[in-house]
Amino acid sequence: MTSRLGWIDAGSGVSGDMLLGALGDVGALDIAGLAATLGVDVSAAAGTRGGLRGLAVTVRPGDDQPHRRLADLLGLLDRAAIDPAVRDRAAGVFRRLATAEGRVHGVAPDTVEFHEVGAVDTIVDVVGSCLGFATLGLDRLSVSPIALGGGRTTSGHGVVPVPGPAVLELLATSDLVGYGGPVDVELATPTGVAILAEFAETIGPMPSMTVTATGVGLGGRDLAEQPNVLRLVVGEASTADGDWLLLEANVDDLDPRLWPGVLTRLLDAGAGDAWLTPILMKKGRAAHTISVLVAQRLAEAAARVLFTESSTIGIRTTRVGKRALERDWVTVDVGGHAVRVKIARLDGRVVNAVPEYDDVAAAAFALDRPVKTVLATANAAAARLLDDSEH
Repeated sequence: MTSRLGWIDAGSGVSGDMLLGALGDVGALDIAGLAATLGVDVSAAAGTRGGLRGLAVTVRPGDDQPHRRLADLLGLLDRAAIDPAVRDRAAGVFRRLATAEGRVHGVAPDTVEFHEVGAVDTIVDVVGSCLGFATLGLDRLSVSPIALGGGRTTSGHGVVPVPGPAVLELLATSDLVGYGGPVDVELATPTGVAILAEFAETIGPMPSMTVTATGVGLGGRDLAEQPNVLRLVVGEASTADGDWLLLEANVDDLDPRLWPGVLTRLLDAGAGDAWLTPILMKKGRAAHTISVLVAQRLAEAAARVLFTESSTIGIRTTRVGKRALERDWVTVDVGGHAVRVKIARLDGRVVNAVPEYDDVAAAAFALDRPVKTVLATANAAAARLLDDSEH
């Protein structure tokens, strides 16, 4: 089984136009079709930035664009001939923008009067990006740390510092990571950051994948210091036995009564297994190592549990192999009560059969019998499954 991954290299920032260019270049967005759908003049042209080829997208709105509020933008989406799922994601982006702008200016999101954000080009950027990501059909999108730029820029509110206040607010309310520089120009726009915040599931370097396609979106400036491009890499990541990670942390300051809840939350987050090992740390401090075996695609969720539910401030990650038997569940009857038995097969033959203890305990309570007696009966029924597989 494989999953379809996307990774965005935002080392030269991000804007809505750059995202449209990358999505168009990778073949996920028909620019001419987008223009026809929205009734806007949109064009795309191949070009270069810093010697790298890519696609530059240009939106030409009318001269007099009105200021719009969130309700106006949502109304435009309702009237657009787009799939409801795409409409919902685009609405999510605009709500993020409204919330960020409202917090920056100290007003309610519904009363924010968008300036640049309300212009037609930004509506095209948001809707087009949502259409492109829907076409890609990614199982997961990862985003690199975003270069934000520096210096000053001019907006509808006058001269503002870079990174812009709305960009910083969007970063503060998402898992995206940004950094200043490397040049004193605006590299990340609120629209571009809001779109990434809506779609990104993990943050970091390019994940392990078999690359199947790349797309390059060109920024508006041709920077001397580096290519002003946004790269979209698409590929396949295997979820086979080799794509497992072991997350570990040493913890010496957590109330031991909290550990069962931490283990439960890790399993609920999709970990294949989670366990504690008592250790002795420096200066004779008693501690535990928390270990988590998790598929790579779920590692970020497991790491978040470790950071939020335990007191660790760092996690070690090791790539490991895992070989697992084919497993299944069957049900046996114990005194009129159903008890699940987990069976494992090797080359089609049952080699392990183990009753589910919680079911055994529930049956023992209902029957008013000792748990050990009911467990023995369930084990005998499970053993018959092993015997049957021998014949």
